[in-house]
Amino acid sequence: MKRYERYADEIAQLIHGGALSPGQRVPSVREASRARGISPSTVFEAYYLLEAQGLIRARPRSGYYVSARQPLPPGRRQAEPQPSRPRGDSTGVAVSELVFEVLGSARDPALVPLGSAFPGADLFPLERLARCLASGMRRLEPASIVQSLAPGDERLRQQIALRYGMQGMAVDAAQVVVTNGAMEALNLCLEAVTQPGDVVAVESPTFYAALQALERRGLRALEVATHPREGIDLAALEEALARHPVRACWLMPSFQNPLGSLMPEERKRALVALLARRQVPLIEDDVYGELHLGPHRPAPAKAFDSEGLVMHCSSFSKCLAPGYRVGWVAAGRFAGAVQRLKLMTTLSAATPSQQALSEYLAQGGYERHLRALRATLARQQDRALAPIARHFPEGTRVARPEGGYFLWVELPPAVDALRLHRDALAKGISLAPGQIFSADRRFAHCVRINYGHPQAPLEDALRTVGALAARQAASPQRA
Repeated sequence: MKRYERYADEIAQLIHGGALSPGQRVPSVREASRARGISPSTVFEAYYLLEAQGLIRARPRSGYYVSARQPLPPGRRQAEPQPSRPRGDSTGVAVSELVFEVLGSARDPALVPLGSAFPGADLFPLERLARCLASGMRRLEPASIVQSLAPGDERLRQQIALRYGMQGMAVDAAQVVVTNGAMEALNLCLEAVTQPGDVVAVESPTFYAALQALERRGLRALEVATHPREGIDLAALEEALARHPVRACWLMPSFQNPLGSLMPEERKRALVALLARRQVPLIEDDVYGELHLGPHRPAPAKAFDSEGLVMHCSSFSKCLAPGYRVGWVAAGRFAGAVQRLKLMTTLSAATPSQQALSEYLAQGGYERHLRALRATLARQQDRALAPIARHFPEGTRVARPEGGYFLWVELPPAVDALRLHRDALAKGISLAPGQIFSADRRFAHCVRINYGHPQAPLEDALRTVGALAARQAASPQRA
């Protein structure tokens, strides 16, 4: 056993034995290095290992703290959800009516937003953004409106390209097309590489808006087995590519919605190589990439793309500016096609929003905001996991993602997620039932829970949902 592993094991034993309790600060790197006679790098490696095990969390400028892992009742073990096992056939998509029903019923601002797709507005520097917006509006000239037509505001595209460079990726600003949020970027990419009737591979489960995009274009969904921790099963994907005429893949390799899975770097590299061999484009949805809870931002699949087949889509909506609707795509070899489609549809993203974000980024402070946001989301995840462990019925499985703000919860098979969603609404709580994350409405006993609203009564709401789920598990009655 290596020195860092020995030290990590000592800390883990203190946590499991109760000597270090949830929320308590573990020894600083300097303290541990001096007391144990080991190098600071050894301490860091130990703490990175404990983070990966979910035992501690880093808080920017504060140190490392024990995660809020509450002991489970005797005889009860809370495992992660099982890997999915889709049928393996492509299918037409007709989910929009169900999605509209679920989302429409959850619009009441008085609801506890466990089913929301967005984090809380109080997490973002909205006042400073508003000042940037007002400043830009005062300087807005007619010429700048024309100049912001697709591909978008040049200054903002250069700043986006610079952020790629900070991640070690050489992305030319000319490849970047600014869009009305990431969803437009994803839809434009889909339109650039498919025709109605084509087959598109997606994860299982997958984000319901991806399914709606396929439905709108008359495309067929091929759901591929996906692991709740490591993402899409590459062997299953390779088999799917051999059996079906897949024209594109729409995947979320980092902090997938709804699972929260994160593909390890070597698997992302293998994914890109597999698709390159078959010349299948990858539409990469990476809107949660900045919301990592570990020390480093995970590299996107785009980082391993040498042939321009990966269309990397992201936005500022989930990490900085909800409501500004500014996203982008680094479209590789498809940049020209995406830009033309953008011009043919919506011409450009809103010029004031682009200029406001460009001004904000130029002023500095974005990284400081992101560090605070990540620390808050890490604490929120711990706040959510504890009541789920205590109050949800026996047999519940829950993912423990390394980023984002969603938990994928697999309930006992007797629980119907749609019925649970409706029962929770009656108690003033929204949920996202598993049926909306699949083209054939599987995952009927799963729910996605949003923990990204610090002001919401999270623990009380989860206690209520747990009681409703336990009641169903005891006396099942399908919706």
